[in-house]
Amino acid sequence: MSTIHEGGHALYKQGIAPALARSPLAGAASLGIHESQSRMWENLIGRSRPFWKLFYPQFQKTFGEFAKVPLGTFYRALNKVTPSLIRVEADEVTYNLHIMLRFELELALLQGDLAVMDYLGILPPDDAHGVLQDVHWSDGSMGYFPTYSLGNVISVQLFNAALAQSRSLASDLERGEYGSLLGWLRENVHRHGAKFESPELLQRITGEALTPQPYIEYLESKFGEIYGF
Repeated sequence: MSTIHEGGHALYKQGIAPALARSPLAGAASLGIHESQSRMWENLIGRSRPFWKLFYPQFQKTFGEFAKVPLGTFYRALNKVTPSLIRVEADEVTYNLHIMLRFELELALLQGDLAVMDYLGILPPDDAHGVLQDVHWSDGSMGYFPTYSLGNVISVQLFNAALAQSRSLASDLERGEYGSLLGWLRENVHRHGAKFESPELLQRITGEALTPQPYIEYLESKFGEIYGF
């Protein structure tokens, strides 16, 4: 999943129009838009049932211990909702809670309301599961974490727009043809670089402002099916 995630970032950078090179526009519209690309490929594609329906047989051949594990069992395990310590390993439902917690910690630290050695009732077994699990704090990128939640919300808005504007996209994805999605992203998101600010870009593409409702509906639909509610 991390490989797919970082690949989404790379695809965005590769798709910026060459005409914008060596100018201030030759970058992302925002970090939130950047994360929308990585989270879209990671979750809406990489954690989806159509993706694994197509590639699970190959996965089983490569990892023999999964030979007798049914696709449905694997898919549910891949999308199991459970509390965890490490953000990048979190499921889609609890992921944003990691972001909220980190943002609140950052604010408290910057405002002097929390000492570095204080804890919130959760004591990780070691630094690898605690402060060193994310490069963002160790390299000083304070304030970055909310871009992931913005990316989650934007990813679904963009994906819904792509499905609405491309009649063949859903069937293409089921067949493992990802060029149509990438082409749509190239045309509507990537090539523009930083030409438009995020709110304007999202409005131009989807016809609506940033809203969490499509993302919430996506989670309710996907995990309602998995958990039967």
